[in-house]
Amino acid sequence: MGAYGLQTHIWSNNWRSVLLMAGFPVLLVLVEYALFLLYAGFAGVGDKNYQGDAGMFVWAGNMLVQSWPFAIVGAAIWFGIAYFFYQAIIDAATGAHPVTRQQEPKLYNLLENLCISRGITMPTLRLMETDAMNAFATGLHKGQYSITVTRGIMNALNDDEMEAVLGHELTHIRNSDVRLMVIAVVFVGIFSFVGQMVFRGLWYSGGAPRRSSSRDRDSGGGIAIIVALVLIAVAYGLAIVIRFALSRNREFLADAGSVELTKNPDAMISALQKISGHSNINAPSEVREMFFDNEASSFDSLFATHPSISKRIEALVKYAGGHVVEPAAATAGPWSTPTPKTPAPTGAPKGPWG
Repeated sequence: MGAYGLQTHIWSNNWRSVLLMAGFPVLLVLVEYALFLLYAGFAGVGDKNYQGDAGMFVWAGNMLVQSWPFAIVGAAIWFGIAYFFYQAIIDAATGAHPVTRQQEPKLYNLLENLCISRGITMPTLRLMETDAMNAFATGLHKGQYSITVTRGIMNALNDDEMEAVLGHELTHIRNSDVRLMVIAVVFVGIFSFVGQMVFRGLWYSGGAPRRSSSRDRDSGGGIAIIVALVLIAVAYGLAIVIRFALSRNREFLADAGSVELTKNPDAMISALQKISGHSNINAPSEVREMFFDNEASSFDSLFATHPSISKRIEALVKYAGGHVVEPAAATAGPWSTPTPKTPAPTGAPKGPWG
């Protein structure tokens, strides 16, 4: 059942986090078995008590029984490293760095005021030195949360628009979206990596099994290889599905949460207008899914992780009482004249965020 209100959305995110963590060992064992089976098919090894492909399936199963505890331990180490160093990894991928009140007083004060107004613990503020216009939040629990913005978005938006973007990212933190996204990046990244390495290896090697003797060539292996590739493809496909299953509605809810924080739907609409077409950042796809806007081409829009900016603006107009005006001139200075505040009318119809 879908999540219709703010609290049910948070529950839904927490439940998805549990499912991701519970399903991870199952997919990990599946991939491990597939890799053993793939090796058996290419190398022509198998259980001596069985002939051909049957022996390869049994051999792969025996190897799995012996090695799965080591795979779980390895995955636990992977998650431990990611848990303690994910922010450093993201910073390295994006070039972000923390900033203080002394370095960016206006930006810091805007975020602090929003946090004070709702009793939220102040997240760490980070900055990316790029002209692209974007922002994102990260973190697993209180004390680890962080909000990153680009220099480009700071230079383009006025105070009210910047406050709206910060409110959007704070809502992701309040809604537990960031925890779900970080867990997905950590877990799903393993299967994506394995799947890509296997299929790229097959592509560059020509995809043909290499056996060293006539006995190996007569031992079969074709079925084992096909089944192994299917299993890896299923795990890889599930990893992609999990990424797409992280509902696009989280962006509508974050926009709504920003309006609830700032009481200014027009500022969010204006910010979205300015950001549209200027948000692209060269970063790993898993990180881009956390961004305020993740542009999708017409080809891959079906699999986009974010709703289009036009749909987000439409929702703000329809359900939050916002007004669309002509975008500000390109020559307008950074954080210039504030957008007039227009509170959303009471009794507005129920929107996509519930």
